[in-house]
Amino acid sequence: MGMLSLPGFLSCGKKKNFSLSNEKDAHIGDSDENLERGNWSNKGDYLLSMVGYAVGLGNVWRFPYLTYQNGGGAFLIPYTLMLALAGLPLFFMECSLGQFASLGPISIWRILPLFQGVGITMVIISTFVAIYYNVIIAYALYYLFASFQKVLPWSDCFSWADEFCSKTRLVSDCNATFDGKTIHANYSFITSNNLTCINGTVNYKPVQFPSEQYWNKVALQRSSGLDETGNIVWYLALCLLLSWMIVGAALFKGIKSSGKVVYFTALFPYVILLILLVRGATLEGALDGIEYYIGRQSNITKLMEAEVWKDAATQIFYSLSVAWGGLVALSSYNKFHNNCYSDAILVCVTNCVTSVFAGFAIFSILGHMAFVSERPVSEVVDSGFDLAFVAYPEALSKLPVSPLWSFLFFFMLLLLGLDSQFATIETLTTTIQDIYPQVMKKLRLPITLGVCILLFLLGLICVSQAGIYWVNLIDHFCAGWGILIAAVLEIIGIIYIYGGNRFIEDIEMMIGKKSRWFWMWWRMCWFFVTPVLLMGILVWSLVTFSPPTYGSVVYPAWGTAVGWCMIIFCVIWIPIVAIVKVVKAEGNLCQRIVSCCRPTANWGPYLECHRGERYSHVVDPKKEKEHEIPTVSGFVYTQQ
Repeated sequence: MGMLSLPGFLSCGKKKNFSLSNEKDAHIGDSDENLERGNWSNKGDYLLSMVGYAVGLGNVWRFPYLTYQNGGGAFLIPYTLMLALAGLPLFFMECSLGQFASLGPISIWRILPLFQGVGITMVIISTFVAIYYNVIIAYALYYLFASFQKVLPWSDCFSWADEFCSKTRLVSDCNATFDGKTIHANYSFITSNNLTCINGTVNYKPVQFPSEQYWNKVALQRSSGLDETGNIVWYLALCLLLSWMIVGAALFKGIKSSGKVVYFTALFPYVILLILLVRGATLEGALDGIEYYIGRQSNITKLMEAEVWKDAATQIFYSLSVAWGGLVALSSYNKFHNNCYSDAILVCVTNCVTSVFAGFAIFSILGHMAFVSERPVSEVVDSGFDLAFVAYPEALSKLPVSPLWSFLFFFMLLLLGLDSQFATIETLTTTIQDIYPQVMKKLRLPITLGVCILLFLLGLICVSQAGIYWVNLIDHFCAGWGILIAAVLEIIGIIYIYGGNRFIEDIEMMIGKKSRWFWMWWRMCWFFVTPVLLMGILVWSLVTFSPPTYGSVVYPAWGTAVGWCMIIFCVIWIPIVAIVKVVKAEGNLCQRIVSCCRPTANWGPYLECHRGERYSHVVDPKKEKEHEIPTVSGFVYTQQ
């Protein structure tokens, strides 16, 4: 078929295809610079997708608790420092990397073939996380539907409750004065004799809030442990199916459709957070909750504890979603001269401000709950699943018009989870596109749906009666060390092997020449501070490793072994791919290793018009026969 077009050096991706086959990929628009892969329709699509990816459930259910636990307002000092020293440098690096080469997390390692297994590790970990993350979204969907009732089903001890269920604390025994003597008696004796407990001597029965029993007995139908798989909880399976249908529908045109959906999923949670904050601030006891969070209860001496700094670094690292592959994938659809520097700063600051803002909304209502239940705030605050599905629902059930507030909260959790999930699945489809571009161009919709269906089926074990144990197991192993190992190798490979100064020159090809002073901070972080911090977090995590538990439930030995197998499966590709690359290279062992530490012949800007003199030697990727994992050929890169 004939094609009427300008020479490549005169047109930058603007060639009009007059092919009679008239194949048009919905992923690609007429205004796109890169007609092979497509670009974001506008800057807003990209920024909101990045904000949606970075701002997730952890901002709401983990950061506020960490702040309270680690000294309140004082925790913002190490948190901000870790953002500047570890989070932002890695975030900027990954955004620049993806935008420069317009490639996903595996193919981007044409920059350093020896480390291509790092990209595979990122994608596999993202796959594991996608499986259980959508299960959490399914939990939010279930509670969202359960909120459409006049009386919230967890607001009281209904038929499903046992004798330990109570909305208030129940006195077990205490000391009292009887016939002029101090006695110790159970509470039934105290009340029957009209006695009064002496302050400070009261012991309470071990009771559970209705919301806690509802979560375990009704929502999860939780079994006794990982050994007891039980049945698939059908309503959770349906919610999981619905969540995957939403994800598939949002991604059916790739970034062209997801880029529009995020205008709602990324922005509306802020509206809900504001509504919850305003409502919470008007409640009795709200000020006490906020004081515990970030007010007078702040403890500056906590900064002397190493654990606080470790928590700050870990929270920043995971909160920004670095080293998952998603930042590289999303940035790969940017136009070449997009200012990725300002984008990185904007998204990182937005993420951290959101975390702080969410804390006020959470603690104001928890403060009210503590006031109503006559307990200190420290006894009602929690994190993770216990905050999202036990403590906060319990607090909301005590408000007037509680179904409305419950609906808003779980709708917010749903949206926060969905836009992070959109980016994770886009990471997987971007990887497939880089390896099989023509197949993806023709079959984007079936492949996207196929990925969603496969991950739905793999996630069914997580909606069984032992499902929460599987979710916790995957999170404990896969979302921890694997990501840290990938991040450490990523920064070492790019800065120390590819070359930090060379990488800076690549960035300047996109955003323009900058002064030496401008790069001083980034050089200091990339060459020294960030790698040291990441290594410190990794070593600390290994040294302080403890077997997984869920509440008081200890995992069986085989469960822990499965966890180790998962993490080994994730990271084993790093040495395997490195060995394969060295074996395929030419020369003696030393020459092979050196050649594998050089970029491949097709490394550089994706479009010819952006390559300039520095990359004029690049072999056009579109003319390469090998679209799979690139190998080091006889070409040896020599810097121009």
